Amino acid sequence: MARNWDEHYADPANRNWIAEPLLVEVVEFLKPGKALDVACGTGRNALYLASLGWQVTAVDRSPVAIAALQERDRRGAIDAQTADLEVGGFTVEAEAYDLICDFFYLQRDLFAAIRAGVKPGGVFVGAIHLADASGDARPRNPAFLLRSGELRREFEGWKILFYSEAAESGHRRHAARIVARRA
Repeated sequence: MARNWDEHYADPANRNWIAEPLLVEVVEFLKPGKALDVACGTGRNALYLASLGWQVTAVDRSPVAIAALQERDRRGAIDAQTADLEVGGFTVEAEAYDLICDFFYLQRDLFAAIRAGVKPGGVFVGAIHLADASGDARPRNPAFLLRSGELRREFEGWKILFYSEAAESGHRRHAARIVARRA
């Protein structure tokens, strides 16, 4: 059964405001530019990037999540958009972004647009859950889980600056993590 994201984000206990550690590490070495946060949820990564001077577009299908992001974005620095990526509600403009991040959202047919949306020399940073034998007893839809090596293969021809497949910190779930620079 699909998760009701509006219901999920309506509960303040489900709102995480801490930026993804991999993103924090990577942007320390990048000059701020234009960024896209794909399936941003309540915008923890978008808010962090904006605080560093990035021009951020943040997209999520949940109006509740986007409202929470807009409430936290007191300066109005983020272009927060409610759009369902699965039905083409947002188009990733070609070569428009210096950075695109995607944390824990898998839509396989979106990878081509993500790759095209990163400017030459720009970076993709992401982490997505893996199908594995990690002992996580919750049933998971395999359509939303990567196979081992799949994320790396999506960025063949790019400079892979970092790649790992390991358990998430504090969880038994495993994720593939990548930092890739477009040539």
